[in-house]
Amino acid sequence: MSRYRPAAPAKSAYITRGGWDALHSEQEALWKKRREVVGHLAAAAAEGDRSENAEYIYRKKQLRELDRRIRYLQKRLPELKIVDRQPDGTEQVFFGAWITLETASGNETVYRIVGADEFDPKRNWISVDSPMARALLKRRVEDEVSVETPGGRVDMIILAIDYNSPANP
Repeated sequence: MSRYRPAAPAKSAYITRGGWDALHSEQEALWKKRREVVGHLAAAAAEGDRSENAEYIYRKKQLRELDRRIRYLQKRLPELKIVDRQPDGTEQVFFGAWITLETASGNETVYRIVGADEFDPKRNWISVDSPMARALLKRRVEDEVSVETPGGRVDMIILAIDYNSPANP
């Protein structure tokens, strides 16, 4: 049996200004952290036998993880397109919008559509590539939206669309 897996679908290249700034800051912090780890690794390597040196093994693993993330950010940041202005038609849902939705049971939730590199479920930021965001794009206030979720189909109504951060996101 082969271990071949088809390539994952490409992530969209859109990101908000705040998301790009966060990724750029992360990259700079990782370079600083890498310098520290290399120093610790050199000290651990100088201790002698590397095969039984736990500090050396740990620092090599840590360095690999840092290098992997740095390499990803170096490839990803140049291809991202920063979207930092409102669309011409603010009455429709587009990238960067805050959308207030009401479910059939009367629960209200505010979501924000952001780039694939900055989604955050705790803050209700959803990726533009997600099924929920795809169902919401180009919709207007009072449109009904139906989304297939792992828990089953959910029907919602769009109550509000805003391109500035609401008071309680």
